[in-house]
Formats: sequence, C-alpha cells, structure tokens
Amino acid sequence: MKKLTTVLAIGFLALSATAEAGSKCKGTVVTQGPNSRVHVLTSAPVNAAPEKDIVDTAVAAGSFKTLVAAVQAAGLVDTLKGKGPFTVFAPTDEAFAKLPKGTVETLLKPENKAKLQAILTYHVVSGKVMAADVVKLTGATTVQGQKIDIAVKDGKVSVDGAHVVKTDIHCSNGVVHVIDSVLLPADKDIIDTAAGNESFSTLVAAVKAAGLVDTLKGKGPFTVFAPSNEAFAKLPPGTVANLLKPENKDQLAAILAYHVVPAKVMASDVVKLTDAKTVNGKSVAIKVSEGHVMIDGAKVLVTDIETSNGVIHVIDTVILP
Repeated sequence: MKKLTTVLAIGFLALSATAEAGSKCKGTVVTQGPNSRVHVLTSAPVNAAPEKDIVDTAVAAGSFKTLVAAVQAAGLVDTLKGKGPFTVFAPTDEAFAKLPKGTVETLLKPENKAKLQAILTYHVVSGKVMAADVVKLTGATTVQGQKIDIAVKDGKVSVDGAHVVKTDIHCSNGVVHVIDSVLLPADKDIIDTAAGNESFSTLVAAVKAAGLVDTLKGKGPFTVFAPSNEAFAKLPPGTVANLLKPENKDQLAAILAYHVVPAKVMASDVVKLTDAKTVNGKSVAIKVSEGHVMIDGAKVLVTDIETSNGVIHVIDTVILP
C-alpha cells in the first residue's frame, strides 16, 4: 500500500540493530524508559556508510529466512540487489508464520510465482523513505502498483494494519523497516470486488446487462465512480428496469462508461483535478465543495477501494452523460 520523530517513535520495540542488520547495516531503535524518557540507541555513527544491500542485509539478519526464500522463489533477488533506492517493509519469519497453514509453501511453488511477486513488491516503495518521513504520510504507492495505508496511533506506526517494530535499517541501496505481519494486496478485480459487496448489486446487474463484464475484468487500470444501490434508487421510478432491457443495451453501456476513467486515479489525485475524460468519451466535472468531492454533482462517499485492476470510489448519485 506505503527518520521517525522522537515523540512518534515512543512505543517501538527496543531491539538491537546489530542482531537484525549485521555489523555494516545498522538500525536505530527508539524505546521508552521507565520514567517516560526517550532513549535513542545507535550502534554505528550516523555517517557510517552501509556496505550491504537489502538482500544481503536480510540474509545476515537471520530473522528474515522466509522472506529471503520468497524473494529467491519470486526471482526478485537481482532487483533488490539493484541500485534502487528502495524502501522495504520487511516481514519477519514470525510474520509469515501468522499466515494460514500451508500458505507460504503454496506461494513458493513455481506455478504461483506471479502471485508471490505481487505480494513481495507490495512491500516495496521506490525511493528511500526514512521513518521520519513515513510518519508524515497516510499512504504510499508500492512497486506492485497498489497503495499501502500508513497510520500513526499512540506513537506507533502501522502499515495496512501491520505494526512497524523497527525502523531505519540502512542499506547500500535503500532502507528496511521491519513489520510484524505480511501485507497482502487486493487480488480481486473491479467486477469481483463489486460483486462481493451487496451495496453494488444494482451496478453489477447493470454491468452484466450492458455486456461490460469482460471489459472491467480486463487489465486496466480503471477508476470507477461506482453508484451505490441507493444512488440508483434516486432515479425516477422504472428507469433502472427500463435500462436493463436488451433493446436499451447501448444506452446503458454509455451511461456506465461515463462512470469509468481509463487510468488509476487515487483520491489524493482526484482532488487536484477539475475534470477527467471517461471511457464514454465525455469528461466528468470534478470539484471540491465544503470538504466533499463532487463528480458531476454526485458526492463521493467512499474512496480508494483498491482492486487488482484499478480503484473504486463510491458515489451517491448516478451521473448521466
């Protein structure tokens, strides 16, 4: 999805950077003392240049055996030994052990290489993002393409719900932050995601009637401004039933295509736009009014529902081209 300040770092586990990173790739651990004073433990001078890359650092640590095996099985060793820089949110062996029994073994099979690659690259952000910068973010786009959510609560940082237990392990080609759970990207496409949510039953029925299922299950990426069932219910009585008739297929397809943008536009980008061209060919107007994002007069209720081929933003009204 994805430099901690002293105050925000309170509550991080006090672990030795040497044990995790090896003698040439040191980390900084911040822990809270018995009198609520903050103690910063550094095991190497700030200006000491790390000599090990991310992969060699993980191997030397000894607590990332599963991660290293996964990187090897996914064919990502050369990538993570490359110039970078990269920021890696690295799950420990204990983090992988939390997954359902048999999950790791299944992912390591050659036939699941693509899925494993997607999961691992979901833990990597391009650039070197130190902890002090991480806490200023609410999210970060990963190498996999989807965005991880970042939150700070009670002095603790979490990434997609996984707790960051150690930060700023410097490597020659980036930085590693240790997390206590494996992050999993969305693996359902737009159609399957919508079908799994009862709030979109009318939309799913309309997409099927319009013959757009294969399109929205395609590679994309797409951004869908998805009307909820309540949004469709606002239309004049009989409108939906009429649109679902075979003879009105083209009209329905035109309306639905007006809700789709042929690109992945996250909420943070939507608010910077004044319009966006849709698959329909026409553009929707975008504006921010009284703290709400409006799409052609429809209010955006929920943002950034990520899917394997794009993103869904929920709107409260059907927009008409």
